[in-house]
Amino acid sequence: MEPGRPTTLEAPHLSGVEEAVAWLESTHTELLAGLREHGAIYLRGLPVHSVEAFAQVRDVLVPRRTPYREKATPRSDFGGGVYSSTDLPAAQPIRPHNENSYTLTFPGLLLFGCLSAPEQGGATPVTDCRSVLRGLPPHLVERMRTHGWLLKRAYSEHLSVDWQSAFDTDFPAEAERYCQENLISWTWREDGGLSTRQLRPGIVRHPETGEEVWFNHLAFWNEWSLEDEVREALVEELGHDGLPFNTAFGNGLPLTREELDTVNAAYEAATVRRPWEPGDLMLVDNVLTAHGRDPYFGDRRILVAMGAPLALADCRPTVEPAADAPCPIPEAVTSHD
Repeated sequence: MEPGRPTTLEAPHLSGVEEAVAWLESTHTELLAGLREHGAIYLRGLPVHSVEAFAQVRDVLVPRRTPYREKATPRSDFGGGVYSSTDLPAAQPIRPHNENSYTLTFPGLLLFGCLSAPEQGGATPVTDCRSVLRGLPPHLVERMRTHGWLLKRAYSEHLSVDWQSAFDTDFPAEAERYCQENLISWTWREDGGLSTRQLRPGIVRHPETGEEVWFNHLAFWNEWSLEDEVREALVEELGHDGLPFNTAFGNGLPLTREELDTVNAAYEAATVRRPWEPGDLMLVDNVLTAHGRDPYFGDRRILVAMGAPLALADCRPTVEPAADAPCPIPEAVTSHD
């Protein structure tokens, strides 16, 4: 353990993926125990240099797969539940988030693997969500504990992902059925696009350790997270309702820029990172730990697999999920009285 770095385990010299699989099987119980304590375990020095090898070690560490639901960013699908971590542009940082925190069933475990490390940057930082919760001011925590958070999406093939990709169907009726079954309200726009809203809890408990965590996309997908020029241009062109993503507290009250900065500061204080090297793996408890991506230069090939599905209801949420907030999101404000 080093300050500023995720807890790291150096593998012994292993000649091939078969030996790596056998070693992981022999240490699996200890790995999971360490994961519950630290939230993420970095595994360095493994001979994992292909999609096929990554899938083999995944079957040991994350044997039960979780499908990628309500897709939000482009990924390459390599088959067998193995994806690229993201296909977003290299210069674009990705803020800390818990994978699929907005779905009713989400992965309990994530496994990342490095096939090719970039020349500069490109780490996958991890953030202790127990520490985030402890580091936030009481009034923000109480607001989230009482009201949860609201996600509003406007699907578009130009600015985010289209609804066909997000819901894995070309049929509107099937998208509607998914929304109805998963407590999402929907509206079809005149241009044929889809807009949705969903209310979710932002504080949950880990189903095994019982620890409370800050678990949401409230800051990541808030309009204040956009660069000022981009935000102003999008709002002018699309209006607040047309933004690809936007969030508010569950009572409809939006965040101020100052509140967003406060949440981001709590994330940053609880974040650690380690530069990738080929063959590295990182096992992440998706409830205890958020993850992101640093911008980078050079060829970066990071794989991800999701598994150990968890139902939101098993995480003792402080707010029951619903298809919408009790009132609409007001126009964006810059301060609260």
